[in-house]
Amino acid sequence: MPFVRISLRGDMTDKQLSDVADAVHDSMVQTFNVPAKDRFQVVTRHSSLELVCAPEYLDIAHGARVAFIQITCNQGRTVEMKKALFAKLASSVAVAGAIAAADVIVNLVEVAKENWSFGNGIAQYAA
Repeated sequence: MPFVRISLRGDMTDKQLSDVADAVHDSMVQTFNVPAKDRFQVVTRHSSLELVCAPEYLDIAHGARVAFIQITCNQGRTVEMKKALFAKLASSVAVAGAIAAADVIVNLVEVAKENWSFGNGIAQYAA
């Protein structure tokens, strides 16, 4: 169960926001063994002053319209799966049209399975 936080500029339309959220979920389904019904996202809009991104980092130039994507997920995926996810996220978000692939910044946070509850106060994945 990945839990995804997507932070975008406030001037993005509802359609653009939805397209980015869909691209993120579809990328996880295609590359990260996430079931299609396993969708938990928080999408927020921010003023340009609230999203700070270096204009250039690691020889990658960043524009004004950036997407910060933080994915919290269970531990255990391979480095190859992570690389595939990052590549698919960048290309899929770019295809949506509002954000360039260079402006898709991703942070992956891995946690142990017992750190989740899906409701009713139960740790469903705890052994």
